[in-house]
Amino acid sequence: MSRFFRLLCLIGLALSVTSMVIAEDCVECHKKETPAAVTQWQESAHAAKLDCTSCHGTDHEAIINGDAAVDAKVCGRCHEKAFHEHVASKHGMGLHAGWGCTRNLDTRDPRECAFCHEEGSTKPKTTVQCARFLTQTAEMRSLGCNRCHQVENSCASCHTNHITDLASVRAPESCATCHMGPDHPQWEMWQTSRHGVLAEALGEEAGPTCQRCHMPNGSHDISFGITMSPAMTQSSGKDFEVRRQEMIGICLECHSKSFSERELNSADAILAQSKELIMEAEAIVRDLADRDLLAPSVQERPEHPLRGRELVLDGQMLYEDISHIERLFFKMKKYDLAKTVKGAFHQNPAYTHWYGNAELKMTLVDIKAEAARLSHTLQRPHEQRGEGDVYHSQEEELQILKRKHDRGAISDEEYREGKQSLFETLPKD
Repeated sequence: MSRFFRLLCLIGLALSVTSMVIAEDCVECHKKETPAAVTQWQESAHAAKLDCTSCHGTDHEAIINGDAAVDAKVCGRCHEKAFHEHVASKHGMGLHAGWGCTRNLDTRDPRECAFCHEEGSTKPKTTVQCARFLTQTAEMRSLGCNRCHQVENSCASCHTNHITDLASVRAPESCATCHMGPDHPQWEMWQTSRHGVLAEALGEEAGPTCQRCHMPNGSHDISFGITMSPAMTQSSGKDFEVRRQEMIGICLECHSKSFSERELNSADAILAQSKELIMEAEAIVRDLADRDLLAPSVQERPEHPLRGRELVLDGQMLYEDISHIERLFFKMKKYDLAKTVKGAFHQNPAYTHWYGNAELKMTLVDIKAEAARLSHTLQRPHEQRGEGDVYHSQEEELQILKRKHDRGAISDEEYREGKQSLFETLPKD
């Protein structure tokens, strides 16, 4: 028995030495290949207890091929609390919210499968897909999409690969890499709000940063206090109340409860008012589609990667191979709405009004003007039609009614009444 235990000890020692040799080999080689990574690791808190193999493993070929990524689960082996908070947050659905199945793409990367599937399983973790991702080139998917959305599976998205100094991730600038730009300019909104100006001028005690409001006490649940989904749909019931009270609790560190509730209620109202404008614009575009006035038409353009031959104006709307009026609607819904609503929740008057609300309404003006132009240009005035054209016109109107009925825009009764009304206008023998 004692011989058996000695053998186990020798095996363990051998494995330890092998691992240590591999780790030393990593450092010597990477001092030449990636010197910054080595320096960052040597100066990090990890260096005292962890070598390269602790996170990257010992399969060098897998590492070289990109098959041994240091994902969030690897970090979670030590940082268990932060990992579980992250998984439960909106960052924990970053890939799911921004991806689509790449199985049928010529440029797919097999390593991408692990983002949405457990190893050895074809069953997706979620049914959420993103059509916009599927229409991009491999290079654009990698840099323009994954670089932000990989936050779900990569702690390095915020913490970087080898630096452990928390000063960098506690700085609001760390959020700006992804939370900026026309579709969600939270960084710009915060920076130019009273909160941001005070924080920059006098420090965090005077003005809160992103982290102070959305990651209080170092929590990795960045959904803290947020009542909206990424699609800007308000949560309801108990979930809304819980999240709202979380945010009010943060506001109370500086403001009165009545002021906090009033500001958030105003933002709720602006959200509802702004979405009414979006609904008005969407109805105009759908009516044009019913009358076959979009160019290119749905039948003329490439099939939508998820919906096929269907007019898509929701979160799966594309920004290529669409008509001009759809381009205006995309801007209105994706950019103008976000600036208005998120500006309101970040207490930034300029973004709420001029960058947001004014643009929402002016884009709606453009949409109405374009709809009028299309209707005037592509439909002949009634007085120019002959009797034969009247029958043709009625047939077109019936088709329009049918399209509206098929997509649920009118009820069965309205459909019947519309058809009856058209039949009554036909010339009598």
